[in-house]
Amino acid sequence: MTVPSHHPTRRRLLLGAAGAALAAPWIATRAQQKPAIAGGRPITLVVSYPAGGGADLMARIIAPRLAEALGQSVVVDNKPGASGQIAGAHVARAAPDGTTLLLDASSFAVNPSLYPKMAYDSAKAFTPLAVLATFPNVMVCSAGFEARSVQDVIAMARAKPGSVAYASSGNGSAQHLAGALFEERASVQLSHIPYRGGGPAMNDVMAGQVPLFFANVASALGHIRAGKMRALAVTSALRTRSLPEVPTMAEVGVRKYEVLEWNPVLAPAGLPVDVQARLVAAINRSLADPEVLSRIRSLGGDVFPDASQATAGQFIQAQRALWAEVVRERKISVG
Repeated sequence: MTVPSHHPTRRRLLLGAAGAALAAPWIATRAQQKPAIAGGRPITLVVSYPAGGGADLMARIIAPRLAEALGQSVVVDNKPGASGQIAGAHVARAAPDGTTLLLDASSFAVNPSLYPKMAYDSAKAFTPLAVLATFPNVMVCSAGFEARSVQDVIAMARAKPGSVAYASSGNGSAQHLAGALFEERASVQLSHIPYRGGGPAMNDVMAGQVPLFFANVASALGHIRAGKMRALAVTSALRTRSLPEVPTMAEVGVRKYEVLEWNPVLAPAGLPVDVQARLVAAINRSLADPEVLSRIRSLGGDVFPDASQATAGQFIQAQRALWAEVVRERKISVG
């Protein structure tokens, strides 16, 4: 039976259908929404190094986008000291509810070999979520140094072992380890000159006091372009956008050599799987933002090439194994 258009029953049916149509998008949106992490409490991104450093810059780049992706505030909290161990200990003790995360540097994978009495077991105390980005170093030399290439450096070092020196920001630092791995892979003996910080080390290289340095691309780029230092090779497997004319170590004959600085994001161990998935998805969404990608590239880096949580964990394990071998073989200590 057809209900007349003016009939009350038809009007009720039409109004009900219209109301359902209007409500459908709201219902769908509500269905897609998920409860906020830990009831929407602010998330603290604990940074293991001081404000202004590489890890801090990454935190400041990613935090606003992460807040947007999660729909709750993200606060950056710098806890520097002890090569990242102060921040690490703080996060390792935190409740595994997703509100406290660690943004660290590549030292995370080195510390277990350098510091046998750490306050936590870095392999068990954390849940790796992601590696945000990787940054190559660049082997630079003083502008007046007689070597014009990495092969020249190798020839000089082999002719007179220990005669060629490289500076670093201290024993066990990223620059020290880059130099140690270079000695291992190139079968040479260099002299390591540790400084109290990367700035003084780089200044002495520019002044010609020490010929070599494994510099962060972002910090060295301006000096290279100004002619104060010369770039001999980048330490990544592929050439970097910032210095496209500079060869890789593999291209100049140093095989199995790759040194990257990188920034992992980790949570305390025991974080529920569903919260892990929420955080990983939000991190990946943040890294896909064109502005984030542009800012990372402006620092000489690139977004980690695989967004999966499993790959991030495998990468961190591989880095830990690599540097454990280098520290052991080269007898490196922080004392």
